[in-house]
Amino acid sequence: MWDSFWDFIWYTLVIFAFVAYLMILFWILTDLFRDHKLSGWFKAIWIIFLIIFPWITALVYLIARGSGMTQRNLEAQSQARAQADEYIRSVSGGGKSAADQIADAKALLDAGTITEAEYTQLKAKALS
Repeated sequence: MWDSFWDFIWYTLVIFAFVAYLMILFWILTDLFRDHKLSGWFKAIWIIFLIIFPWITALVYLIARGSGMTQRNLEAQSQARAQADEYIRSVSGGGKSAADQIADAKALLDAGTITEAEYTQLKAKALS
């Protein structure tokens, strides 16, 4: 298969270029579907050109819409971070103060939902 060292180097470069193209292609497709301002027809046209003229279209897309790709990526990251922070807040007690947590536990005790031992445990947890 490999007749010389240079054949190995050539195959390595070809494989590298192919993997790099696949990564760029997936980034472009992700960006196309993330962009809500672009109509479905333009998305379809970009995809058709990516299939017919893959390298040229990828380079044109990166040149023409590269700055927008960065902006959309940053917005997606900030939205994901906000969702993760909201989830953490909801799981960790909702950002309530110790007094609020104790008052909620007391209301549960008065309603008979929890026992005195559970109330004591919740109170200790809120104060820690």
